[in-house]
Amino acid sequence: MTTPVTADLLRGALDTERTGRGLLPHRLPARARAQNTDGQLALAESQPSGVRLAFRTAATVVELDTVPVKRVYAGAPARPDGVYELLVDGRPAGRAGASGGDTLTIDPATGATAHRTGPPATLRFAGLPGRMKDVEIWLPHDETAELSVLRTDAPVTPVPDRGRRVWAHHGSSISQGSGAAGPTATWPALAASLGGVELVNLGLGGSALLDPFTARALRDTPADLISLKLGINLVNTDLMRLRAFGPAVHGFLDTIREGHPATPLLVVSPLLCPIHEDTPGPTAFDTAALSAGKLRFRAAGDPAERASGKLTLTVIREELARIVRQRAAEDPYLYHLDGRELYGEADAAGLPLPDALHPDADTHRRIGERFAALAFAEGGPFGPGGAPGDRARPAGQRRPV
Repeated sequence: MTTPVTADLLRGALDTERTGRGLLPHRLPARARAQNTDGQLALAESQPSGVRLAFRTAATVVELDTVPVKRVYAGAPARPDGVYELLVDGRPAGRAGASGGDTLTIDPATGATAHRTGPPATLRFAGLPGRMKDVEIWLPHDETAELSVLRTDAPVTPVPDRGRRVWAHHGSSISQGSGAAGPTATWPALAASLGGVELVNLGLGGSALLDPFTARALRDTPADLISLKLGINLVNTDLMRLRAFGPAVHGFLDTIREGHPATPLLVVSPLLCPIHEDTPGPTAFDTAALSAGKLRFRAAGDPAERASGKLTLTVIREELARIVRQRAAEDPYLYHLDGRELYGEADAAGLPLPDALHPDADTHRRIGERFAALAFAEGGPFGPGGAPGDRARPAGQRRPV
């Protein structure tokens, strides 16, 4: 039995595009994509982190035809295939990688790219229980995939709305899942599972840059909870100075509040990243490491440039805390979390960032578990009683589920 992949079978995507080879999920809407001219953001938003097929079926065999896009960095080690994870009634039931597909070759030194078209791949999951069940196929968090058809030995219908709260999260490549073991093992996916919420992941590798079109996408996305992890990409790209940063954050929050005036909104400052704590960007590839076949990053700025307004993670944390304190006087649904509570100095001593910028799989789990404990627990900003050690949410004003 063949079922075309259609938008009603997808969760976590803000838009879809019908291509000549299937359905391409997008994590930014068409209007935002039309206003973007950056190739890195275009690639990141098309990588379906947090996006999953969700359907009910009694099938014992499920096949998915997909066209993945493999990234190759010239001079760097080969990247592993993206992972597709199967869940049955919310529990892991299989995982697979898709061979074949297209190849995108990127030159780290120049940014030049070359795209080669390849054949589609078929994923097969067999031995599933022969009863009616909810099935999810989580798509790779770091590999674009055009989805064609499902083949099953029993009919497929979309999963009905479970009535769970929707959590929309925006952040950098760490939020997208760089370094995670798979799509359900990114820290936002882990936190969402622990918090019992439906995830919309707007983690955009290299592109958490306070873009107005991203703020409008969040404004227009139905959500019961919103979080923003801001800062590291602004340092990576050396995009703005302190003078511009504060007003840009205010504008980003103002836009979101146009559509979500009473939604719990959590601003998370950067995780610890030793190379950029007190050294501005830009971030550069470590060419010595690349020549040895390793991908590693370094801070290319000068600490003395902080005096002229260049941003470091320390500066950004202080400014974000100040902005939230200022706005909280009139916004009782706004909260702040220092990112070092999720990953700080003690964590870096035992679980250092392998490439000096991104966490590994164990660290993703630690961050996800800590976020869930801080945000979704009793007294947390997404829990039943307000922010931890901060202030309680006004009685009777919680947004209905």
